Amino acid sequence: KHVLKIAGHIKPLRLVIDAGNGATGAFLPKLFEKLPCEVTEMYFEPDGTFPNHEANPLKPENVADLEAKVKETGADLGIAFDGDGDRCAFVDERGEVVGSDIVTALVAREVLKSHPGAGILYDLRSSRVVPEEITASGGKPVRSRVGHAYMKSIMREQDLPFGGELSGHYYFKENYYADSGFMAMVKVLTLLSEAEKPFSALVEPLKRYYATGEVNFTVEDKDAKIREIAEIFADGKIDYLDGITVSYERWWLNVRKSNTEPLVRLNLEAKTEKLRDEKLEEFKSVLGTPRE
Repeated sequence: KHVLKIAGHIKPLRLVIDAGNGATGAFLPKLFEKLPCEVTEMYFEPDGTFPNHEANPLKPENVADLEAKVKETGADLGIAFDGDGDRCAFVDERGEVVGSDIVTALVAREVLKSHPGAGILYDLRSSRVVPEEITASGGKPVRSRVGHAYMKSIMREQDLPFGGELSGHYYFKENYYADSGFMAMVKVLTLLSEAEKPFSALVEPLKRYYATGEVNFTVEDKDAKIREIAEIFADGKIDYLDGITVSYERWWLNVRKSNTEPLVRLNLEAKTEKLRDEKLEEFKSVLGTPRE
């Protein structure tokens, strides 16, 4: 009941859901007793040894089975959950993973229909598409540093209805400003039901930039490296909300420090694939060889 109170009209969609042998497999059947969807279940048996794959849907190898099953069954959508269900990932009807920032932009548009003019939270690694779509839908983009502790705190402080993080966490006011993979799924099912077009067709107009994804580099003196980046790119717009972010008209980057390892994490996005690749190569001369 708690999850479904944020649902709109959901049509009888065909879904493939990979519970990853985590806790969600025990609860998803109860939820879908209330929904008209046809569900192909994958790895619903909770098993702490995770015999099929790690319950982390952000790693490509962990959604390979889901991608294949979506194509095999001709499903409308694939959904993968992490072990405890606070994160989820989506695969379109072609078997292609949809980035969490793209999902944030789509859900933001849906949420803003019932919360016109509201602030919508996103983490600073997200594509420029996210603030652009929030603004275009009449909302106010609110940018956060990375991490669910920060996201939840801002959600509460500013009484925001929705937030999304690149890691697959989606936060809802109706869930006490906390994250819920189930609520994210229900919102996506609602917007897909209303759209009357395939999920890939909803996503395609939002894929207008080219990102590297998160790339890790081994760096011993992380603070010194961030100062060096600030000097090299001093002509860009710089802020230090989380690590260093440098923005230009046609591309931007963020470099954050790992709290636990001698690593920095680069996220870079550009208007063209060529520019993205050029800037990534340029960064390798500053940061070294990416860590596998």
